[in-house]
Amino acid sequence: MSSVKKSAIRVLIIDDSATMRGLMAHALQKDPGIEVVGYAGDAYGAREAIKTLNPDVVTLDIEMPRMDGLTFLEKLMRLRPLPVVVVTSKTESAEEIEVSALKLGAAHCLFKPAGAAGASLFDALPGKIREAVQQGAEEAPSDRDSSVGSEINPKKRIFLGASTGGVDALVSVLRSFPRNCPPTMIVQHMPKKFIPLFAQRLNTLCAPTVQIARGGTKIEPGRILIAPAGEHMRLSRRDPDICILEDRPPVNGFRPSVDVLFKSAAEVVGKHCVAALLTGMGRDGADGLLSIRMAGGVTLAQDEETSVVWGMPRVAYELGAVDRPLPLRKIAASLLDPCRTPALRDAS
Repeated sequence: MSSVKKSAIRVLIIDDSATMRGLMAHALQKDPGIEVVGYAGDAYGAREAIKTLNPDVVTLDIEMPRMDGLTFLEKLMRLRPLPVVVVTSKTESAEEIEVSALKLGAAHCLFKPAGAAGASLFDALPGKIREAVQQGAEEAPSDRDSSVGSEINPKKRIFLGASTGGVDALVSVLRSFPRNCPPTMIVQHMPKKFIPLFAQRLNTLCAPTVQIARGGTKIEPGRILIAPAGEHMRLSRRDPDICILEDRPPVNGFRPSVDVLFKSAAEVVGKHCVAALLTGMGRDGADGLLSIRMAGGVTLAQDEETSVVWGMPRVAYELGAVDRPLPLRKIAASLLDPCRTPALRDAS
């Protein structure tokens, strides 16, 4: 390895594919603040490499011989906690793997490109490595500065929609939210059995309270509501501080649907909406985001480079619901900043 600064982040790459190890190393070595200190082809080699090399962070494949990555991750977090970025193949069970990895303590979960032609998708890896080190090895959420609450316009609400790749994207966004964040409502397309695990995981990582919405749940500062599987979530027209759940037909093939939430927000909250459409396949949420923009709200969409699937945000951009897509790292601040407008400046 070439000499680098002592302060460089030391990375161990764990993957049974020499090709993938090479692609990841190439992407990481473009960052002068990151040093790839070693490689391991399976969990047993990784165990010895961690003892010998003492890395700051590891990348971890899930499908490996002799011991799968999730089993190794559980042992690692129990015996020698380290920041971990899971980098694995996209399969039918990707959502299950993503939720399980995050629940076990991984900082992020990325999906491998299909062969060398997709190597540019690893461009996001250095940023994920840096975020993982900053987060630390599964530390409890800090009591983030709740004094910003005095600067938050109490009328502001945040609305988020995501699908494929949204678990990791939402973790990245919500970890930056202060304990007394604006009321936040989320629709994430996800199989029913994973939603409780996801909500539980977010609660361990985020300063605000995260819970699965119920009909009649109060919408208030410091609370993040996730739509349950099989029910649409919207705001009450009679009381904008109340969450309503409805067993109506799917919209855009989904129940819950992002469009249902976003269109409800545009109708009930109007210009006080701050909404973002994150990574996901299809177009759910694009029309709703446009409705929020037409109502005077703030609208954001994740960009192609940082999305696992640039479907929903792309359609929103093409419809004119956003001026330009943003990289994931800028989404949290772009959601919170419009909510910090002094009350006297937006008293209407």
